[in-house]
Amino acid sequence: QVQLGESGGGLVQPGGSLRLSCAASGSIFSINVVTWYRQAPGKEERELVATICSGGSTNYADSVKGRSTISRDNAKNTIYLQMNSLKPEDTAVYYCKANIRGPTYTYRDYWGKGTLVTVSS
Repeated sequence: QVQLGESGGGLVQPGGSLRLSCAASGSIFSINVVTWYRQAPGKEERELVATICSGGSTNYADSVKGRSTISRDNAKNTIYLQMNSLKPEDTAVYYCKANIRGPTYTYRDYWGKGTLVTVSS
């Protein structure tokens, strides 16, 4: 069984920083692409925030480019999203999705349950 969990959310003032973590646990053989999404209050769609591939290449949404860094620690099966210069419009539930080769030895996508980030003074 594979589980994915986010942490690190909370209340932060505008201009502040947070580091979100996405940890995978269970029977994991390898982790391929990992993507952070967010869903703002009152919105139905999830917005892609950042992606990191197994080789380390990254991609960012224009809304966070220059303010955020996605990284991974393969030894810990953990992916991070460092967010700086936070704005009220960054307020959202942040989710990670990981493409993982698990106990069936085939790749499939797993989602975490999300962590809430609130940017407010």
